[in-house]
Parts: sequence; C-alpha cells; structure tokens
Amino acid sequence: MEGKRLFGRFQLLLAVVVILSFYVGNADAATGLQPPVKLQWHYYRKTCRYAEEYVRRQVEVYWDKDKSLTAKLMRLLYSDCFVNGCDASVLLDGPYSEKTAPQNRGLDGFVVIEKIKEVLEKRCTGVVSCADILNLATRDAVHLSGGPSYPVFTGRRDGRSSSAASVDLPPPSISLEQGLAYFKSKGLDEVDFVTLLGGGHCVGRTHCSYIEDRLYNSSNSGKPDPTMKKSLLDDLRKECPPRTRKDQSDPLVYLNPESKSGYKLSTSCFSRVLNYDAVLGVDQQLPYSNDTLQIVQEFAAGFEDFRKSLALSMSRMGEIGVLTGKDGEIRKKCGSIN
Repeated sequence: MEGKRLFGRFQLLLAVVVILSFYVGNADAATGLQPPVKLQWHYYRKTCRYAEEYVRRQVEVYWDKDKSLTAKLMRLLYSDCFVNGCDASVLLDGPYSEKTAPQNRGLDGFVVIEKIKEVLEKRCTGVVSCADILNLATRDAVHLSGGPSYPVFTGRRDGRSSSAASVDLPPPSISLEQGLAYFKSKGLDEVDFVTLLGGGHCVGRTHCSYIEDRLYNSSNSGKPDPTMKKSLLDDLRKECPPRTRKDQSDPLVYLNPESKSGYKLSTSCFSRVLNYDAVLGVDQQLPYSNDTLQIVQEFAAGFEDFRKSLALSMSRMGEIGVLTGKDGEIRKKCGSIN
C-alpha cells in the first residue's frame, strides 16, 4: 500500500519537474508540489532577480565552515513552520519570543540567516522576506549535504509577533500515534512524517537530557529501553552519564553516529531504525506501524526514493500557514519587526 503511495508521489514530482523545466528551463533535481495559489515560482524575478543566487552563495560560504548548518537550518525551519506557519516568527528576538521556549532549546542558525538578510538588503532593499530566506537557505544546505535541490515557491511575508506560549512542538519522547496526529494537524501525512523526522535526524545532534529516559528509566521502570540495542546503549551511556545535579553538563550526541561530523544525508539512519539502533525513541517507534515500517524499509533500500520524498515533504512543510499579499511585512532585520 505504502509502495503505491510513494510511487504516486514520485509521479507527481516527475510531472512538476517536466512543467517547471518547460516554463523556466532546467531545474537541478527539481521536485516539489504544484505551486500553491499564494506563492509563486521565482517570485523575485523582477524585483530582485538574483535573490536565490545571493542566498545560495552565502549558504555555501557558511556551510564550508560549518557542515552542521544543514541540521541547524532544517530544525529552524521546522520550528518556524510548525508553530505559527512559515512566517519567520521564530527568528524574532525578545524575552518571551518563540526562540525562548523550552522546546527550542539549542536552536541555532539565526546568525547565518541574519547575515544573508544583510547581503540581500544591500542589493534589494526591503524586497526579500526573512521567511523566504529561511526556506531558500535550508533548501541549499540540504543540497550541500547530499539532499535534493528542490524548487522553493516564494512570496512569503514575515509575521509581526512571536510568543513562547504558542510553541507546541512535541518532545522526542512523543509516541508514534501522537507524532502522526501532530503532523496530520498541520496538513501532512505519514510519508511526510517519516521523511521529515528521519531526514532531520540523519544529521545533527541532540542533548543527552532528551534520551536520558531511554538510557536509564524507560517508562519509569528504572531500566533502559528494552528496544535499544545493547551496543548503542553502552556507547550512549559513556557519553551521557546519569544526571545527579541540576548544574550538571548536558553533552551533545550525534543522532546518526555513522554520519557524525560529516553531516551527510544517507540511508543509514533508516537502516539503523530497522536494526533497533536509533538514538531517539520517536525514531525507534517507526517500525511499530505497518505503514511507517514500509516507508522506512523503502528509504533504507534506496537513497533516491528518500531524496525525492524529502524534496516533496520539505516543499509541503514550507507552505504551512504562509503570509502573503498585504499580510505581515518584509522585515529590515530578521530579529526584529519594522
């Protein structure tokens, strides 16, 4: 069943590639949705012709210095789009803004987005939104890490408010059923869930505090998660000793030990799930449903299938709750409203 669903999605992707290639020329590995009514393909063609090129060049510069930029921007985009829609509200500074919410602890990539905004303001003052910059920059970073370079429809405007109280992002300990329900509440499906969850966790790191329960007290049993492979448990316990003090350090561990500092997208994260070698509990639950299991198996067996699905799911996520037209504003600086 899931194989047919994936094939249907890929057929849609192929159709979009053909249409876009016909109208705008060749798009490198172009995959995505049909352009939504509110957003446009190459929205800045007349007002800031080289906007996407400016963004791409800056991302390349920063990615060469820090390969973890891909993981940082993927999480930043997710944290933005899943709360109030893709309006760059997560970028706003303030004592009670979204970035201060507990769920956004460790969120990074703000400086890079602000630097890109400065470049664009010098070349096209007051034209390109921070929301579009975040989507474009994430696409380019994903491509540099071995993912697809998919078309990003643009024309988003920036939100004027940001509140930590509005952040409802689920914790890593969420159940599979709760995770699927949360994604569906945003208009996404099971394939998007596996793709974005698994894809986002193919690169990057997490704090030991987010996996402490799996290592030492799964379901308040006083024992480790029985589904975790012993070799992984032993390795993680070395890096994450029991927390006995409030002021104790909270080290970072790689979500995909095989990728580590290379931060390259691959099928290994899905193979690890099938081998009960996933670091996060929410990832290890993916085989518990026949639908999600089949998707994981499909991605573990073929990287190209995963790349195509990642292109579509990133596009779908980037269209959640966008502001266009006269809504919102085009910020001068991404960290503050005008």
